[in-house]
Amino acid sequence: MQLPALPDFEPGWVWLAGAGPGDPGLLTLLALKALAEADAVVYDALVDERTLALARAGAVLEFAGKRGGKPSPRQPNISRRLVRLAREGKRVLRLKGGDPFVFGRGGEEALALVAAGVPFRVVPGVTAGIGGLAYAGIPATHRDVNEAVTFVTGHNVTGAVPDGLDWPALARGAPVLVFYMALKHLAEIRDRLISAGRPADEPAAVVSHAATDRQRTLVTTLGRLVEETEAAKMAPPAIVVVGPAVRLAAGLDWLGAIAGRRLDPDPLKLGARRETG
Repeated sequence: MQLPALPDFEPGWVWLAGAGPGDPGLLTLLALKALAEADAVVYDALVDERTLALARAGAVLEFAGKRGGKPSPRQPNISRRLVRLAREGKRVLRLKGGDPFVFGRGGEEALALVAAGVPFRVVPGVTAGIGGLAYAGIPATHRDVNEAVTFVTGHNVTGAVPDGLDWPALARGAPVLVFYMALKHLAEIRDRLISAGRPADEPAAVVSHAATDRQRTLVTTLGRLVEETEAAKMAPPAIVVVGPAVRLAAGLDWLGAIAGRRLDPDPLKLGARRETG
């Protein structure tokens, strides 16, 4: 197999790369090349160990992950470390779970590199709000369900539920809402959505440890989301999705089918429909 020509990973450069939601098979060719050539890999808590095992022999692996409620490196220190390693002439891979520019602080780190005059490349990754849901059989979009999808962070820079959001507009704005890092404030998010007009019986799901061998999916309703999430002991990292696309998991849970679970051939109960394209 002839691979396409890929850019050189030069000394003194930083590559900000996404590792996807878990499965190493979701790495891009550029991310795989970076792992094979980097002198230093500065990685997040959400990067799968199987992905780290792909780093070249002799590469220095440095943990720089952030986990809620636990001691974590401060963002300015991480950015300074990237600058220092690059100025030492190393090929530096900053490896982040998902996509570095989707709730991944990749933009902050890139700006720090710009300010320091350090050359960099951004290597997008598969974000959990798309890839993680796909591994649970929940498409972010389906033409019979939604024409828009909204990605929302479950907390702001202070760790609280985002107050800058227009919650009534958010509730009305898209049939499907996908929340990142939302378990800590799930009750408040649920209450705000229902107060803003989302029905309590609307389908909702939590996908924990998506695209890993620890993946678990809970399908419920918005009104019962908090209680059932707690009862099932769903743990972070997790993606929360609200909207009719959740119903499709009954027919599209391909991982479950591999394990022998039966799929519903018409989860939306749409019946026969005229194809228009």
